[in-house]
Amino acid sequence: MARKKKGNKIDGWINFNKPYDMTSTDAVRFLKRTLKPQKIGHAGTLDPLAKGILPIALGEATKTIPFVQDSEKTYGFTATWGQQRSTDDLEGDVIASSDTRPSRADVETLLPNYIGTVTQTPPKFSAIKINGERAYDLARDGEEFEVPSREVEIYDLHITEHNGNATSFEVTCGKGTYVRAIARDIGIALGCYGYVSELNRKKVGCFGLDSAFSLDFFEKMDDSAALEDVILPVHYALDDIPAVIINDQEASKLKQGQALSMIAKPDVQRLIAAGIDMRCTEPQDAVAMYQDKALAMLSVSKATLKPYRVFNI
Repeated sequence: MARKKKGNKIDGWINFNKPYDMTSTDAVRFLKRTLKPQKIGHAGTLDPLAKGILPIALGEATKTIPFVQDSEKTYGFTATWGQQRSTDDLEGDVIASSDTRPSRADVETLLPNYIGTVTQTPPKFSAIKINGERAYDLARDGEEFEVPSREVEIYDLHITEHNGNATSFEVTCGKGTYVRAIARDIGIALGCYGYVSELNRKKVGCFGLDSAFSLDFFEKMDDSAALEDVILPVHYALDDIPAVIINDQEASKLKQGQALSMIAKPDVQRLIAAGIDMRCTEPQDAVAMYQDKALAMLSVSKATLKPYRVFNI
């Protein structure tokens, strides 16, 4: 007999609005104590000095975390000019300073250089691994090391406010982009230095601030009815991949790990209607939907649907 898992059977996502001065790990621990789910995790670390969207996965939703981690993100941030800091944010030691302060026009002139495919060096105080060690651990131990640069995608970067000593921005970017590095690099290019003094993650994929729940909400929550209004379905995080509606017989096969061959004309039309590109020669991701719930993640090659992750919902 299978061993019964400890905790509550909760499957889905929480759109959590992490407060300032709380680690992502502490946020997960808090929700674990509050909700007591069988399994919990988060989709992308947010620095303690940052606030904003931290998607929390519960139960079977943890199997979809990689899709959220790879999604587009939007941040609001403020760069304070005149200092460079060891962490590239408010927490670090001052390692360089300048009396120069840029005008709004000075900053705007540089922004096109930081939009598109950009070569960026992550901060030394980051989760990047160097020879198997986290960079922030090496930095805290005073080790000398270099962080390799890499290409990241920045889709939009614009000024929202400028007051002389600081400039506020909004940036939309891809996976692996460090906002702290953007502020640092712009400050160096301007000759005035800069660091992130405020950071707010406004959006992660389909998770946005307008529908996020705060720490205060969960501290005051005292019944399961309220929880039903908070938990988003597992497939919520998969809104940008094709969803294939399947029938009873197909569901039975997928649950057993069997592939589906969709060669009949109505089945091919169903795949096309779901958004599958039948001309594509590379495997495509899709989600199998059964009775309005996510049943499995699919690898689609032409008309063959192979399950590679089945949800126990």
